Order: sequence, then structure tokens, then C-alpha cells
Amino acid sequence: MTDTNSTIRRHRRGIPTARRVDHVAITVPSLDEAIRMLTDVLGGELVYRLPPLSRDDDYMAERLDVHPRATATIAMVRLGLFTNIELFEYTAPDQLRTPPRPVDAGYQRLGLGVDDVDRALAALEQHGVRPAGPVWTAPPDHPDAGTRLVRLHGCAGVNLELGSAPADRHFGAAVAWSNRDDGLPAATAVPGLRSVDHVGYTVDDLDVAVAFFVDVIGAEPLSRTGAREPGEHGLPELPARVRTDRATLRLGPTDKLELWRFAAGDARRRRPRNSDIGGCHLAIAVDDVDAAAAYLTAVGGCTQLGAPETLHSGPLTGDRWVYLRSPIGLYLEVVNMPDGALPYEQTTSARRRSAAGFHWWDR
Repeated sequence: MTDTNSTIRRHRRGIPTARRVDHVAITVPSLDEAIRMLTDVLGGELVYRLPPLSRDDDYMAERLDVHPRATATIAMVRLGLFTNIELFEYTAPDQLRTPPRPVDAGYQRLGLGVDDVDRALAALEQHGVRPAGPVWTAPPDHPDAGTRLVRLHGCAGVNLELGSAPADRHFGAAVAWSNRDDGLPAATAVPGLRSVDHVGYTVDDLDVAVAFFVDVIGAEPLSRTGAREPGEHGLPELPARVRTDRATLRLGPTDKLELWRFAAGDARRRRPRNSDIGGCHLAIAVDDVDAAAAYLTAVGGCTQLGAPETLHSGPLTGDRWVYLRSPIGLYLEVVNMPDGALPYEQTTSARRRSAAGFHWWDR
């Protein structure tokens, strides 16, 4: 049995037994449309799709913090070399169907690294994707001078951003687009697509959010832009008076995190629940789910949603997991997946990116 108290004492910074980000999750209006966008257009690979989850007791409320009569349908898509995207489609009596905007707390975005933003955007427009505003180029005095960015609409509920950097820097991994651990290239409709460069979240208080990720989760600070003037944030579609502040963090051995705060008076402060369109969570792969959850509760001030659970049937038999609500409002999951021994692997050659072989502080 794990002595969680001694484990917590030994890990005052960083989740005990953490390996890497396991997956990024988003609730979308239509699971079918989101799967098509991520696979047929971006070139991801569907790993599995689970039967609808619903209960006639309080399980959904206690474990997922949604209405007890909510129903969730879930799919996992491998998107690029390192990223697992968990897609949810919910039906719930109290579902909020208006997704958050970039300025709203709880908004999640995925940044895709490409060789040439204009060329990639032109290809995506052939698939019904459109830019949210003009392509923005960071000016010479900007910390990201020369970087080109554009946010996208029409991506089936998955908030996407394209980014490219000058020739002397790489925006994303300098490797071919791949959904395989061995790095073999995968087909995509987006020319020059390289990687999922980062996941981003809009937060209420940037200082508090950075402190939580650094001091509790064990993220490594990379940069902080400070408050930027209107029009200097790469989101030209926002109101002219909006000022921004951004922090970039390294999250384990393979992932990058951007945290944004927007000074917008009409920003929505009610974060989306898991069942709302745009609801999201971030999952961390760990060896010991119980120790990780105990640490996040005792040290991180998180609220645990039920006891850790191990699945004993179905495609993910052996999966041990638990959700937590963090003090910054973001839902977290700590999870241990026995990759290589999961029943879904008997029916497909597709594989989620495993945490095996990774350790949180590897660089």
C-alpha cells in the first residue's frame, strides 16, 4: 500500500510519479464532425470510440461534475507525435451550448506548428475552415518577432491556431507530421504541418495560474510577455481596447502550455463544465493515481471528484483514473493506462501515445 503522506512530503513541487501529459480533452457539439476534422483534414488517427456513458444514480455528478442524467460519448484521437486528444459529446439537461470566446475563462486552444501559415490556411479553407481574423505578424520589438499566427473558425468545436516562425527558428518540432511512435510520416491535408506546438487556456488571474502550474504541477517557466497593448497579441478580431498578458510554460518532457489573461470587461467568468460545449480538462499520466490525487488535494488545494476508479470491463480495462477540480477552475485528471495490455489494442493498429519511457523532468 502506498504511504501517501510520506509521498506528499517527498514531492513538494510536482505531481508524484508523473510522467507526461496524457491527453487534452474538449467537449464538442458533434463527435462525428470533430473526428472528421482531426482525422480527415489534419491527419490524426482515431484510436477508439467508446459506447455512450450514462447512469441512473449520481455517478456522473460525483465523478465528472455534470448533471446526474448527462450522457457522454467519448473518442480518442492521436494527433501528431506526442498528443492524444480526447473528444466528448454530451447531452445534459443543463448543458450550455454557447462556447467560450478567447477572452472567456476556460477557453482552450491548440496551437499547430506549420512551415508557412498562408499556405496551410489556404489548404484548410478548402475544407470549410476560415480565419478568425487576418494573419498577424509579430513586430520586430515583440518577444516573438517574426512569428506569424492566425486563429481558425469552422473546426468542429476544436479551437485551433496556426503558427510559423522565421527560418532561423522552428515553430513546433522540425520533424514530419506523424501519429506513430517511430515517427513515420502521416498523411494530412495541411501542407507543412509539423506538430501540436502547445495547448492554451484563458485564465482569470495569470499570476495565480502560473504559480499553480509551477509550484504544484511542476511546470517550468519559459517566458512571460507582460501586458501587451491592443493589437499586439495576435488576435486582431478582438475589441481594440483589449489588453493581454501571456505566460509560456514547459509541461513535462513533451508539451508546452500557454496561459492567457485578457482584460476584457465583458469576459465570461463562469468556466464551462465538462458537459458544456467547450468544456475541457487536462490529464496527467502517472504511475500512482492514488498518490498523485492525494498530493493534488493536500498540496494543490484541488477538490477530488470521488475515489480513484479502475475500469474492470470494456475497451479500456485496467485504466485507473480520477478527476479533480483545481483552484484555478481547470479540471484535471490523473490517469494510469496499462498501454500494451488494453483490450482496444486487439481490434486496431492505432495507438494512443503512451507515457511509457517518459519521466516528467526529462529534457
